[in-house]
Amino acid sequence: MKGLKDKTVIVTGGGGGIGKAVCARFAEHGAKVAVLDRDEAAARATVDVITEAGGEARAYGADITDYAAIVTTVARIEQDFGTPTVLVNNAGFDRFMPFLKTEPALWESLIAVNLTGALNMHHVVLPKMIEAGGGKVINIASDAARVGSSGEAVYAACKAGLLGLSKTLARELATKGITLNVVCPGPTDTALLQGFAETSRDPDKLLEAFRNAVPMRRIGQPEDYPGIITLLASDEASFITGQVISVSGGLTMAG
Repeated sequence: MKGLKDKTVIVTGGGGGIGKAVCARFAEHGAKVAVLDRDEAAARATVDVITEAGGEARAYGADITDYAAIVTTVARIEQDFGTPTVLVNNAGFDRFMPFLKTEPALWESLIAVNLTGALNMHHVVLPKMIEAGGGKVINIASDAARVGSSGEAVYAACKAGLLGLSKTLARELATKGITLNVVCPGPTDTALLQGFAETSRDPDKLLEAFRNAVPMRRIGQPEDYPGIITLLASDEASFITGQVISVSGGLTMAG
C-alpha cells in the first residue's frame, strides 16, 4: 500500500480482536505502530506479535476517556516514533440491553468510551497532523449507527455521533490535507459478541441467527477489516474523505 512505510500510526483499542489485526497489518506495510489500549498487557501482546514478525511497534497503556492522559501519551508516542499522521479510533465497548432497562450510569460509561474518547483523540492528534501538513483518520463505528440495532440504543447513538463528527471534520480540514473516513463493522467474532451470546438462553442459536442475517452467511472476523482501513490510511485514498463504508457481508447496503 503506497505511503504507509515509516508513518507513525496510532490505533486505539489495539489490544483487542479488530485492533490487533489492524495493528499487525499496518506493521506489515512498514508503519511504526503505537498500540494504545487501556489494558496495557493486551497492548504488549499485540506488540509481541508484530515484533516477532519483524515489524515495529510499542505499547501504550492509557484510558482514552482521560484527556490529560491522552495528551501525555500522544507526546510520548511523538517522542518515540515521530509525529502521528494516521489515527485509527477503534476502541469501544457495549452492553446489550433494551434501552428502558438501562440506567444513566451505563449511558455515561458508553458515551465516555465510544464518543468522548474519540473526541479526545481527535482534539489531541489533529493539531499535530495539521502541523505536519496532513494526515488520515479512520473511525471505526458500527452498522448499528446506520440502521439501528435492538439492545444497542446508546451505543448506536454514540456511533452515529462519530459519523457526524467525521463528516464535519472532513469538511473543516479538507484544505489542511487531512481526510477522515468511517468503517462500520457488522456482527464480528470478538470477545464482545461472544460475551453477548453467552447472556442468552441458547448462545449457539443466537450466533446462528446472526449468521443467517448476513447474505454471505457468516459472521465477520477481525481479519476482514484491516484491508479497507489501511487502504483509507494510504496514499491510494488521498481523494476519499467524509465517507462511511460498511464491512458486513452485505448485511447493510447503503447507497
